[in-house]
Amino acid sequence: MNTQEKTVMAIFEEFPALKKKIPYVSLGEFPTPIKRLDRLGKEIGIGRLYLKHDGVSGPIYGGNKVRKLEFLLGDALHKRAKEVLTFGCAGSNHALATAIYARELGLRCISILLAQPNAQYVRDNLLLSHAYGAEIHHCRNRMAAYVPTFVKLFIRRLSQGKFPYVIPPGGSSPVGVVGYVSAGFELKHQIAEGLMPEPDKIFLPLGTMGTAMGLMLGLRAAGLKSRVVCVRVVDRKLANRGKFIDLFRKTVVFIRSVDPSFPQVEIAEDEIDIRHDFFGGQYARFTEQGMAAVDLVARYEGIRLEGTYTGKAMAALIDQARTDGFRDKVILFWNTYNARDFSSAIKGIDYHQLPHRFHRYFEQELQPLDKRHSK
Repeated sequence: MNTQEKTVMAIFEEFPALKKKIPYVSLGEFPTPIKRLDRLGKEIGIGRLYLKHDGVSGPIYGGNKVRKLEFLLGDALHKRAKEVLTFGCAGSNHALATAIYARELGLRCISILLAQPNAQYVRDNLLLSHAYGAEIHHCRNRMAAYVPTFVKLFIRRLSQGKFPYVIPPGGSSPVGVVGYVSAGFELKHQIAEGLMPEPDKIFLPLGTMGTAMGLMLGLRAAGLKSRVVCVRVVDRKLANRGKFIDLFRKTVVFIRSVDPSFPQVEIAEDEIDIRHDFFGGQYARFTEQGMAAVDLVARYEGIRLEGTYTGKAMAALIDQARTDGFRDKVILFWNTYNARDFSSAIKGIDYHQLPHRFHRYFEQELQPLDKRHSK
């Protein structure tokens, strides 16, 4: 991959000192496009509905993780790491994106993956991770299960004279979050170019919180007033206002430690708008509302969403549009799901090449809503 910078990151345009001091490697294709969704908007009663398409953020694999990885992998290279170690669930888009772009940069990737409900995308992501040479480890479906697996792997690496660069789940550290702070400035520039009016509300999924939190920080630093509506898709103990504020403040401190001219942005608890009612009770458990939203967007706009993150976020948008009425509002849906087709890259790969504990995702039934949707 050509790692020379293709475009100037929006945050670097605003704060050139950051470019000189924060390690960064160009992986994505930015700015990502904005699309007006007139057909879907008419169907659900929104006069001005738009989509910010981060699904095409990367040439190989898109989605929201590319923005974070530009800074995380840039930092790993700066620290002369030879391998990175990260975390997720079995079908983790973050773990997959890390494996892909680490490999492109000559870094080895190790992923510690928790169990999750089965779905077709889990199978696909596991196969592509394997195709990109990721070393994957499966552990029980509790967050605490990460710890012993991580400690064991890390000690083994140290005994071999290796020191992996550790990337947290979802890439949601102050370093990774800078990618979505930049996205807030990117949107400001696109609004100034006339690509869309300033949104009243922006809907997106809330998982490890780095995407939503970074975007909100960027919007505030850029002087935009759009309200970010975060649709929770993970357990409440992992995504809540307290953790959101903590990551927000740590990110501001980190950026200002590099460039004190960056605004001292603050956030109040009542500014954090989290919708809790579309989760479905378990991470990656598809819901009727979520899959109905997936079908509706595909039918009217030809855009592919999925049942774990973006389908639930779109379901919340549709529900609020029909309940509260958004006809006079400007609404933006931030699509965080990969839109690149990698089916040819995994065609013919035998799942038996994966570690044995992952075979069950290929041998057991898909969850009912995914199975029905896939027909």
